[in-house]
Amino acid sequence: MKQKTKQKMVTMLLLGMLVPGLVSCGTKKGEQAPVSEMEKKETVEVTVFAAASLTETLTEISELYQKERPEVKLIFNFDSSGTLKTQIQEGAECDLFISAGQLQMNQMDSSADKEANTEGLDLVQQDTHIDILENKVTLCVSDENKSDIQSFDDLAAALKDGNVLMAMGNSDVPVGQYTRKILNYYELDEEKLASSGVISYGSNVKEVTTQISEGSVDCGIIYCTDAYSAGLKVTAYATPEMCGQVIYPAAVMKTGEHQEEAKEFLDFLQTDECMKIFEKVGFSRVG
Repeated sequence: MKQKTKQKMVTMLLLGMLVPGLVSCGTKKGEQAPVSEMEKKETVEVTVFAAASLTETLTEISELYQKERPEVKLIFNFDSSGTLKTQIQEGAECDLFISAGQLQMNQMDSSADKEANTEGLDLVQQDTHIDILENKVTLCVSDENKSDIQSFDDLAAALKDGNVLMAMGNSDVPVGQYTRKILNYYELDEEKLASSGVISYGSNVKEVTTQISEGSVDCGIIYCTDAYSAGLKVTAYATPEMCGQVIYPAAVMKTGEHQEEAKEFLDFLQTDECMKIFEKVGFSRVG
C-alpha cells in the first residue's frame, strides 16, 4: 500500500514538472504573443514639407490619418515655401511638398513653362502636381494700433505719410510676394518704404502674424487662415486685382523614398472630411 502511494506521488511530481513546459511551448520565455497582420507591417515615415500657414490644419488632419493608416507616420516640416523649396533643391528628403504659391512649385517642375522653371529642375513626380487649396490675403490691425486703418486704401495712405509700421513677408515668402503686388497696385516703392522704416519683415507668415499679435507693429498682411488661427480680426480682404489668386499647389517629390504613400496621403487631403477642416479656418477648394 505504501509502495503504491509512493508511486502516485512520484507520478504527480513528474506531471507537475511537465505541465508548465507544455503550456509555454507556444511562446518561448521572453517572447511576445503573436501580433496581428497590421502590427506586423513596418512603419513607413512620409515626410511632408508644407507652407507654415498649413500648420494647424495639417496637424489636425494627421491625427485622422493616423487612425486610418496607423502604419504610416507623417513627419512634417513647416516653413516658408521659399525656404522649403531651397531645402528640397539642396537634397533634403521630401515625399510631398505643399506650397503657398505656384512660383516655388513651378521652379522644381520640369513640365512647367521655362520662364517659371528657370533652372531646369526636375524634382516633381509627373502627374501628381495639383492645385489643392485657395487662401485669401488679408489686412489685420494690431489691438495696440492707435491709427484708424480700416482698408487697404487707408494702409496705402498711411504708408505714404510714414506714420504706420506694417509687417510683411520676405521676398522669398509667398505672402511677401502677394504683399509686394499690393504695394505695386498702389504704386508704392517697397525699397523706399523699407528704408524709411515703415516696414518690418518676417521670414514666414507665422512670424508676420506674431508681430501683429504682439503689437510690435501697427498692422500686417497675412492669410485669413493665419488670422483665424491667431484670433486676429480681419480688417480687409485683398481683391484678385490687387494680388491675384492665392493658390496652394501640392505634388509628390522625386527626392522622397515613399512616393506611393505620399500620393495616398495627397488623395486623402482632397476628401470631403479633410476639406471641412481646411474650410473651417478659411481655405476653400480649388475649382
